[in-house]
Amino acid sequence: MNVLLLGSGGREHAFALSISKSSKLGKLYINPGNPGTDTLGENVKPTLKTFREIKDFCLEKEVEMVVVGPEAPLVNGIFNEFITDPETAHIAVIGPSKEGAELEGSKDFAKQFMQRHDIPTAGYKTIRRDNLYAGFQYIDSMKPPYVLKADGLAAGKGVLILDDADDAKRELASMLGDAKFGEAGNKVVIEQFMRGIECSVFVLTDGHSYKILPNAKDYKRIGEGDTGLNTGGMGAVSPVPFVDDAFMSKVERQIIVPTVEGLKKENIIYKGFIYVGLMNIGGEPFVVEYNCRMGDPETEVVLPRIKNDMLDLLSAVAEERLAHTEIDTDPRTAVTVVVASGGYPEAYPSGFSIQGLENEDDSLIFHAGTKKDSTRVLTSGGRVLAVTSLGKNIQEAREKSYKTISGIKFDGMYYRSDIGLDLINL
Repeated sequence: MNVLLLGSGGREHAFALSISKSSKLGKLYINPGNPGTDTLGENVKPTLKTFREIKDFCLEKEVEMVVVGPEAPLVNGIFNEFITDPETAHIAVIGPSKEGAELEGSKDFAKQFMQRHDIPTAGYKTIRRDNLYAGFQYIDSMKPPYVLKADGLAAGKGVLILDDADDAKRELASMLGDAKFGEAGNKVVIEQFMRGIECSVFVLTDGHSYKILPNAKDYKRIGEGDTGLNTGGMGAVSPVPFVDDAFMSKVERQIIVPTVEGLKKENIIYKGFIYVGLMNIGGEPFVVEYNCRMGDPETEVVLPRIKNDMLDLLSAVAEERLAHTEIDTDPRTAVTVVVASGGYPEAYPSGFSIQGLENEDDSLIFHAGTKKDSTRVLTSGGRVLAVTSLGKNIQEAREKSYKTISGIKFDGMYYRSDIGLDLINL
């Protein structure tokens, strides 16, 4: 089976590694890929930029499956593009339809969906430019802190948490009136703040049945002890000690089942991954957000723990026979530490040579923001590498990842030294 994988980050490198091990694989193409994925398949050059270019490439290379890593192509309707074109309708696309991707593409849609299907989440109100005053009133009715979420995709930057009501009103006005987050902020969801412990649960569904994948916790803040600015994620751990069987039973019954059944009831085609960001509040689960794809860097701790042949698993999704498949999970713990460019998540320099990438005896080094010149691998993004290790417990996996990182060098290199520490004594 020839496969086209879309994306260029650490998540896609992790997918490429899993897919490359499949006995079903013919040729693996990655668009656009990175220097890490290029060792596992063939990066597509020049990069395919439009759906038409992607479809023509698939026909030329006899691709039978397209695996979509990032959210934008899904929200923009790549599944629909393939399935409605007689030339490409036979090609499996792993990812939801445009309608299903609205679970991530629109915070307002996701909130309404949860409301319709009695899925526990924070209270909210959606505000548009023409009812800004109602937003001010809603803020006045709340207790701080105040959560403001741009409705659409904002590259992980569309969420503000504010302690002062006047600040919240000013930011709301800026998001709606000044287009602070562009079109993503045409609507803003004001949400009640939830206090608890966050974790992520991942579901694979063929639209009828589902399988629950290993859970994870990621670390969003740039600074030690979860301080400083939010990032795309500075590390992750799987499994999470506080996610026990009792909690997961509630998650499945109260969230996963009504989500999958809700999609079916609304005739929304969904063949792919559902990321459920959760808040554990006194042992009760509440949905923080949905993503219509796997998270990053959570993918880098989840996929290395899945022992199934990845193409077997994804073929079961495409052919709607997931009910007859079981997830085979490595019982060991995985810890991922992200190595970033100095200055991230604000402005940062790039183009620095990276040394030590060959030192991965006890770890997997996933490329997240790298590029290659004639002989060297260089930094090209804010999050540069994700280093993943498996161990019998969090401590052992942590030690392996940090040992590997100690052998990696580039100018301005930054990483958190406390990933997983908060979970060791739970």
